[in-house]
Amino acid sequence: MPPIEATEVGVTLVIPAAPVLPDLYFWALQASFAGKGGTSGGAHIGLQWHTGHPDSTAVNWGGYASDGSILDGSTSALASAMANPHTRDYPWRPGIPYRLVISKDGERGEGWWKGSVIDLEQEIQTEVRSLFSPGDALVGLMVWTEAFCRCEAPPVAAIWSSPSAVAVDGAALRPEGVSLTYQSESSGGCANTDSYELPHGLAQVTGVTRTNQAGAVLRWS
Repeated sequence: MPPIEATEVGVTLVIPAAPVLPDLYFWALQASFAGKGGTSGGAHIGLQWHTGHPDSTAVNWGGYASDGSILDGSTSALASAMANPHTRDYPWRPGIPYRLVISKDGERGEGWWKGSVIDLEQEIQTEVRSLFSPGDALVGLMVWTEAFCRCEAPPVAAIWSSPSAVAVDGAALRPEGVSLTYQSESSGGCANTDSYELPHGLAQVTGVTRTNQAGAVLRWS
């Protein structure tokens, strides 16, 4: 699978059931920003289960420059109970498909990247805000689950589907598959997380027996 260089990327996310614990969960689409000078940084757009926000639901669009500093960005029109510029109140609901999108912000100009979430049931698009990071292409695409629960916590699933990208030449692309990675146990990861293919997408699940190991390639249906 050749690497993708894009000006826009998107994927659909469904959380079938909300976590039953108050621990933080984060499910996101991530991309790095690349230009003639190399990669300038990266950012992630996704949904959070975060008790600091109303009904524990939030959206996050934030990232880091290549030197580790936090990327500058515009002020979001969404409220934030935590007064966090990256994490904003967002009333997502279990079982509903949401489209996560990273795209160029043509109104702000070169180097500005917009993060959006679309409620596909109600057909409502919400622009979270824009981030600044030099570059004209999105690379290093991935989707992930970040769970701050204990390894023995009840399982929580994320279902990913319908990945898409717009290449730098304007061509429509569809990623063929993903290569799996897991956080190692020595770095604080759990051995009972798993990713696997579904008839309608890919699943990432915590608190289950692992069936696919790191390095395995899963194909989008």
